[in-house]
Amino acid sequence: MIQRITSSKNSIIKEIKSLKLRKYREELGLFFIEGLRMAEEAVKENARIVRVLMSDRFAEGEAADSIIRWSEKSGCQAIVIPDSLFEEISDTKTPQGILMVAKSRFYEVDEILGNKNYLLVLDSIQDPGNLGTIIRTADAAGFTGMIISKGCVDAYNPKVLRSTMGSIFRMPLCFADSLENVLKKIKLKGIRVYASHLSAKESCYEINLTNNIAIIIGNEANGISDEVLPYADKLVKIPMYGRTESLNASIAAGVLMFECVRQRMVNGLA
Repeated sequence: MIQRITSSKNSIIKEIKSLKLRKYREELGLFFIEGLRMAEEAVKENARIVRVLMSDRFAEGEAADSIIRWSEKSGCQAIVIPDSLFEEISDTKTPQGILMVAKSRFYEVDEILGNKNYLLVLDSIQDPGNLGTIIRTADAAGFTGMIISKGCVDAYNPKVLRSTMGSIFRMPLCFADSLENVLKKIKLKGIRVYASHLSAKESCYEINLTNNIAIIIGNEANGISDEVLPYADKLVKIPMYGRTESLNASIAAGVLMFECVRQRMVNGLA
């Protein structure tokens, strides 16, 4: 059954508005996504969706039919609200008229480890666009998990979510209160830890990145922290022949991850 809400003072509407802030996303263990493509990705990947909200305009269109059928079949609460109210709760300039609230999920490090480990370790990545792009690229490169430090931007920030283009539902994320403790643990599992660093003597094209690896990507401005750097088994660099000294964090992560892909293909491991 579809519920209708018209008041901005409704508790559900207030809750969704609060989810724009990290504090409440963490307290409630919830986040929201917007747009038809993200909604379809969430359904396809069996995200833990709590409720779906549609504007009047969206609910009257053909795209709403499958969403409504899915909500009825899954038992997910479906709500229709006025277009003006949807614009009020939306985090985008041009709302598409569909929004889903879902439960957030962070894995324990043991849950993301297996026989083949391709991990990315993020040390205080601050830019939402960078984090979202890194998650999307890690998904494309077949990485098996991502470890996110306490100092990183929230992975369920709306801007991060939009940048992932749905990969947030496929990439296992491990939140680390202490990156050092997590790195100790994965090293005991035989996983080699590499750090992207400008002072490295060896390039990523000279290092074996075929299996059981973790690559650390540092903060956009300050790089990898002094506390984390000693846990790297080896420093690696991306060769650059132009005059630029460094790359954007998401670009650097992409180059390194797809060098892993290249090596796996060459060695018949892809």
